[in-house]
Amino acid sequence: MLRVKLFLILALATAALTFGSHVVAQQTPAVKSVEINPATVEAEVGQQLKFTVVGKDEAGKAIPQTATVWFATPPDVGAADEAGTITLFQPGVLRVGALVGSKFAFARVVVKPARVTRIEIDQLPAPLVVGGAIKLNATALTATNDPRSVAAIKWSSDDPAVATVDAAGLVRGLKQGRATVRAASEGATGSASIEVVTNPVRSLSIEPGTISPRTGDVVHFKVMAKAADGSMVKNPSVRWAVSRDGAVIEPDGGFVAERAGTYIITASSGEQAATASVVATPRNIEREIEVVGRAPMKDFQAAEQWIIGKHAYLSTIDDKVLVYDISDPAKPTLTETITVDARIVNDISTTADGRIIVISREGASNRKNGIMFFDASDPAHPKKISEYTDTVTGGVHSAFVDGHYVYLTDDATGSMRVIDFKDVKAPKEVARWQVESPLVGATRAPFGDSMAARYLHDVQVKDGLAYLAYWRHGLVILDVGNGIKGGKPEKPQLVSQFRFNHHELYGEGWLAGTHAVFRYKDYVFIGDEVFPAEFDIYARDRFPVRGILHVIDVSDIARPRKVAEYVVPEAGAHNIWVKDDVMYMGYYSGGGRVVDVSGELRGDLYRQGREIARVWTGDPQGFRPNQPMTWGAQPVGNLIYFNDVNTGLWIVKLGKPLDKGSTTAPGN
Repeated sequence: MLRVKLFLILALATAALTFGSHVVAQQTPAVKSVEINPATVEAEVGQQLKFTVVGKDEAGKAIPQTATVWFATPPDVGAADEAGTITLFQPGVLRVGALVGSKFAFARVVVKPARVTRIEIDQLPAPLVVGGAIKLNATALTATNDPRSVAAIKWSSDDPAVATVDAAGLVRGLKQGRATVRAASEGATGSASIEVVTNPVRSLSIEPGTISPRTGDVVHFKVMAKAADGSMVKNPSVRWAVSRDGAVIEPDGGFVAERAGTYIITASSGEQAATASVVATPRNIEREIEVVGRAPMKDFQAAEQWIIGKHAYLSTIDDKVLVYDISDPAKPTLTETITVDARIVNDISTTADGRIIVISREGASNRKNGIMFFDASDPAHPKKISEYTDTVTGGVHSAFVDGHYVYLTDDATGSMRVIDFKDVKAPKEVARWQVESPLVGATRAPFGDSMAARYLHDVQVKDGLAYLAYWRHGLVILDVGNGIKGGKPEKPQLVSQFRFNHHELYGEGWLAGTHAVFRYKDYVFIGDEVFPAEFDIYARDRFPVRGILHVIDVSDIARPRKVAEYVVPEAGAHNIWVKDDVMYMGYYSGGGRVVDVSGELRGDLYRQGREIARVWTGDPQGFRPNQPMTWGAQPVGNLIYFNDVNTGLWIVKLGKPLDKGSTTAPGN
């Protein structure tokens, strides 16, 4: 989902600054300039900086007036308190601003990454043989467990006569013995014990010897290693290689091609080597796509959708929920407009039976946001039952309904709250869970901790496990009834976590974090949301978006690992839905996407040709004309419902396979 809270806060801050400028300008018209100190500074994640500001009159004389507002942006890089103290949370470039009278002053802070505090090195699965070589993988981590993949690492061996290691971490075995290989960065070290043995392998062969998969299909090559007496060598030390670009083979022998073509696979063990061949063919799964019907929008922006039965519920970046009768999908009919006290009605969903609707609210005029419950016995005309605001008045961005529980995100604290609505007229909070960070609480930012070191964006619950998209804290998995950690809805228990370094992924000047989450089979699909550090969500101007769709293997739930990704160039990932081995998603400016996620997933799914279809959701009459901003997707029967921020609801269906000789692109 769109990280609306960030945009709302920036809009509210702008409004506050404008209002403050007007009032103070009437009181102190003599303020002609403002100086901030320091104007430019370098610092490190985790540090606090104290800024001062002074207003001056036309003659340059200081005026005894304090700043009425301090702010910092991007807000997940740093936060300002009311006294001008800045706490730094993530690397990047931070703009610090202060308002004195009617004048602004700005400072620039270059925030360097936190120092590396430890290094983890993957251990070898088998001894290294004399004459063999293998690449070690080292991960540099900060005190808060953030990975720094671009940190400079210096490698060394304590016995180079046994094993050497080069600047890339490539270890070569020279003679029998043991050596310790160390990796060092910024004062931190990690080590791996290397055993070098005489190579027992006298012959190698690869199975299969030749194969012709489609692009994207994962092939598992295996080596058959024999000793001098003809016996099989168990767990031989093998190094894999592929002959050309366009495909990869991983240390376990897993091969996947991104481009069609011929590849030669080589397995080597010391002086012994074997080869196999691959002829990869195009996947050729593209299909036509037909727009069946629409519920267009142009005067305000759409947000989340929920399709159940013969009705579609569409929330808005406004104070409305729109209800459509979709009995005839070619002609959606508006049956009800529900108006609530909110600037954003972000999330909307129902219980499995469709009888109760839950919506989330942000920006209420009375500052009581939270969630609201509606009776959908008459699905075309829902009626309010109750609301829950007691512990979540600061706003709720996302809410996931599982049984009679709502798992929601609390904007003010960045925590997950569990609300029991078994008695829907008297919902109550039964649990709270949050990541702990030494930086949370280091400052009291005007807009809450969520704008600082902790922000929870999305939740999905499946089979007693909660999957949390925790922005800069990555993917968090909780036991809320599965039993593996003794958890239950009233007592969530941490299972595991997978972190990203979004600064390394996207660079300076972006708001970026783990945003959307969807569990399917042994994978968790995670979408990053990436927007410019400053822009106005309510303006009709275009703005760039970015964002990767990551695929996390959770077959070992305690040790999640990234295995694949789907990246649409120059577009941004958003909400995800996976059903029957097909992923449906909104890719913002990339429109609606339909992607084959069958079988094992490795590598770059976009480059592998796994895309089945796409639909361009721009409209000349849209809120932002001719600008797609597809929020999400939901498959129902043989139809796909895409909701677009700028243009409303699109109802489409897949057609026949695309004629590869045709010049018509999918969606046109």
